[in-house]
Amino acid sequence: MAKVKYYYDTKTLSYKRIELSGLNKLKRLFYFLIGSAFTGLIMVIVFFQFFDSPKEKRLNREIDALTSQYEIVDDKLRQVELVLDDVQNRDDNIYRVIFEADPIPKSIRKAGYGGVNRYENLKGLNNSDLIINTSEKVDQISKQLYIQSKSFDDIIELAKNKSDMLAALPAIQPVSNKNLSRMASGYGYRIHPIYKTRKLHTGMDFSAKTGTPIYATGDGKISKVRRSRRGYGNHVIIDHGYGYKTLYAHMEKYAVKKGQKVKRGEVIGYVGSTGTSVAPHLHYEVHKDGRKINPVNFYFNDLNAEEYEKMLEISSQNNQSFD
Repeated sequence: MAKVKYYYDTKTLSYKRIELSGLNKLKRLFYFLIGSAFTGLIMVIVFFQFFDSPKEKRLNREIDALTSQYEIVDDKLRQVELVLDDVQNRDDNIYRVIFEADPIPKSIRKAGYGGVNRYENLKGLNNSDLIINTSEKVDQISKQLYIQSKSFDDIIELAKNKSDMLAALPAIQPVSNKNLSRMASGYGYRIHPIYKTRKLHTGMDFSAKTGTPIYATGDGKISKVRRSRRGYGNHVIIDHGYGYKTLYAHMEKYAVKKGQKVKRGEVIGYVGSTGTSVAPHLHYEVHKDGRKINPVNFYFNDLNAEEYEKMLEISSQNNQSFD
């Protein structure tokens, strides 16, 4: 029940009831509503500042669950990276070595995705660092898996051609040399027979009588046949593919022509002493990807372990070469 208010009238010396006009009543009601609304707003602000709404509590639980899942995924990605690194290491150092393929450079394997603003939309969140880090790992692993998949495709193709490659490798001695008596000088620094200076001898010399047959050491195609009075003299080069070439120098004569395909063990010419040579012999070289390498490592079809040890001993002697 509303209180009734009175005022003292000095003229009549009596109390009279205060009667509010309709306008004053409206003003009071308006002030009351404004005050109530302001008080309610303050209470709502304070409440939401210190207490979460049911919806916020549900969202926070979801965020915590997602953050936990991100951390689990991030840990699993680290394990995947370790396994992938092991697969890549095997690929480069085992599979590709077996099939004479160059390893994939790390700059290609570990290359990231392009785009400066690739993860720009993930910034500014509560867990931006974790989300961006996980996203980067997923992208990097995806690219590395793609590169590794392509590498395995290459290995499969190499495996299919393995028999052809084995037939093409220079795997026998270029002259008949069962007792190794024809091994004269090996790969390495030797005394030059004419200039009498220490010079790198880039092949192996096999002493033999003029006219001794010379054999192709692997399947291939004759890429060069040249007659000369200097340097290598009359010589033949066979391109075996897979980055391998062999050179047969100082021939008396040759039995092949350029472009001809030859098989391992096929006669391609005969020993002589043409060019810069001081005695009848065959100078034999093996080239891999344009680089001259030691031929002593390529007689596995000819020699057993004991004979190979003997060949190594003979070829390593610091003597005088024949050319």
